[in-house]
Amino acid sequence: MKILRLTCSPRRELSESFRLSEAIVRRLLERHPHAELMERALADGTISHVDGHYARVLGTGGTTATDTGPAFDVDSPRNSLAESETLIRELEAADILVIGTPMHNYTVPSALKAWIDHVVRVHRTFRPSPHGKEGMLADRPTFIAVSAGGSYAREPGQSRQPDFLTPYLTAVLNTIGIRDITFFSVQRSARGPEALHDSRHAAAAHLDRHFSASAARP
Repeated sequence: MKILRLTCSPRRELSESFRLSEAIVRRLLERHPHAELMERALADGTISHVDGHYARVLGTGGTTATDTGPAFDVDSPRNSLAESETLIRELEAADILVIGTPMHNYTVPSALKAWIDHVVRVHRTFRPSPHGKEGMLADRPTFIAVSAGGSYAREPGQSRQPDFLTPYLTAVLNTIGIRDITFFSVQRSARGPEALHDSRHAAAAHLDRHFSASAARP
């Protein structure tokens, strides 16, 4: 059993999304005490954006050296296609995926978007079909811990900001075959200590309900 955790906040361990992802991982390890936790910190700048080489490969429909010639070798460290392959293989090896991410300007931060651009790759993690894009990866439980300074939930009496993060992550993960997705959130983190305390409490209650219910399933 392997758990892959992606952390995306530039605040790292001080962030609410990291704190919430820790609570998720803790519950998963209680259930699977011998699981291996693989960590991938995206906000530290170690993942590059896709480059021209990557774009040329996808533009010609090739994915490996045998498809398009030696110039498109996915194992060459000189281009971002090799990085894409590393990240995809890491995801393939994971039985469970955990993503801790802040909401930036109503959507995912650029560090997480860079990871997405690497792992959502035509003919590698999804294929075109007459019925639309078909995911090529096996489904796996995926837990997404979101932090937001404002509120995007539908709550009586609360102003609500746009949310492009949850529908986008749902759609893009569905594209590669991941459909078992559960979101948890700490919202209103910038609204003062009382609002943050209430949101943390609500997130903890959501975690308890989810994991208690899933433990009771046959």
